Amino acid sequence: MKNIYLDDAIAAISTPIGSGGIGIVRISGNGSVDIADRIFKAADGIKIKDKKSHTITFGSIIDPKTGEKVDEALLMLMLAPRTYTKEDVVEINCHGGIYVTNKVLELVLNNGARLAEPGEFTKRAFLNGRIDLSQAEAVMDVIESKTELSRRSAVSQLGGSIRERVHELREEILDMIAAIEAAIDYPEHDVEEETYSEMHRRITALKKEIQSLLDSADMGRIIREGVEAVILGKPNVGKSSLLNRLLMEERAIVTDIPGTTRDTVEEYMNLGGIPVKIVDTAGIRQTGDTVERIGVEKSRKCAENADIIFMMIDASVPLSDEDMEILDFIKDKKAVILVNKTDMQTVADTDILSRYTDSENIIYMSVKDDTGVDGLTKRFKEMFLGGDIESGQSPLISNTRHKNMLAKAIEALDRAIATIENAMPEDFISMDLQDALTALGEITGDSVDDEIVDRIFTRFCLGK
Repeated sequence: MKNIYLDDAIAAISTPIGSGGIGIVRISGNGSVDIADRIFKAADGIKIKDKKSHTITFGSIIDPKTGEKVDEALLMLMLAPRTYTKEDVVEINCHGGIYVTNKVLELVLNNGARLAEPGEFTKRAFLNGRIDLSQAEAVMDVIESKTELSRRSAVSQLGGSIRERVHELREEILDMIAAIEAAIDYPEHDVEEETYSEMHRRITALKKEIQSLLDSADMGRIIREGVEAVILGKPNVGKSSLLNRLLMEERAIVTDIPGTTRDTVEEYMNLGGIPVKIVDTAGIRQTGDTVERIGVEKSRKCAENADIIFMMIDASVPLSDEDMEILDFIKDKKAVILVNKTDMQTVADTDILSRYTDSENIIYMSVKDDTGVDGLTKRFKEMFLGGDIESGQSPLISNTRHKNMLAKAIEALDRAIATIENAMPEDFISMDLQDALTALGEITGDSVDDEIVDRIFTRFCLGK
């Protein structure tokens, strides 16, 4: 670990820096209560060390060198082990100005604490056994969640859903290793053929369970990180109007003049519970305008890299060469065709659209009359999530590190199966199973080196 001392007093500001009603300075570790008594004078005159745990005391922050009153504050005392870090924790709730919060932190540091490293409070919670590594990573996922689905997934992981599942898988592997070791230690029982057959069955079943967990990784990544959607179409089909409707605000300029949108307009939103970076593009058409031509080229590049394309056509006019060019472009891509302006007489030959995509990917709508948007949202959700996500379902793998470790575990089990099929000695099977056990242990932190742990916590904020 970077930190040589894992029980000394550390401190940091746990609230965002800036003007606000409250600023919180958190202290954790040995000496936290003594530091509080040096800089805090309770209104009732009782020392903090004489207070009961999990109580809040009103008083004043005092500079012990000058006796100057710095601020009025509430001090929360939480004694080990019933704390976030399983250490003594003191939280000072002062007024939330930039200067006063930093002044309180300065007094804390000058009276025995050191500044916490990024994520050190949560690292101590992990090292002290209150949470495992997957739960620690879930802390940041909760903080960074962008939608209700991503919040629910992160909270489930924070509650130990992945830890429990991985623990069950590791227990199964340990049980198999024990059975193999017993067969090696007691060869007189002559159960080698039975052991091989049973191990093959159990390892194959275990691999299937891990693969099922791994299969959730793409869905988990989408819920956590979101997708990029591009609205594509020729000028004046309603692309900017759709963007404004989805965002529920006038973000893009809407006019009857073709070429109004000359650059991409990017916004972030929640669509069907999925975080979406949505891009409104310049209308694709042949143009002699240099600026507009650059915008059209940029639109094409955005569409090439997008996770999904919303291709919009105008139902009130015949399909044009530009429409056909875009349809050819999206043919082999994940896309939804939006037939807009259905509030007017339909002139476009919409039957031709089925040549380019399945019928469920064709949505008839009128942005003006606010119809069809629900259908778009429903289809979008089906394409990425396969429908609704139930809160009680198996844990979703949303962390790339977890995904890689599950893949390593499957590789090790494949080796174990090959070992059995080639009738190699039983201790070789045990070695392969140990590799799978180690890979799964890296998810929870049961078998992970210090460098990986340090790297994980560097992405945390100072006060967490």
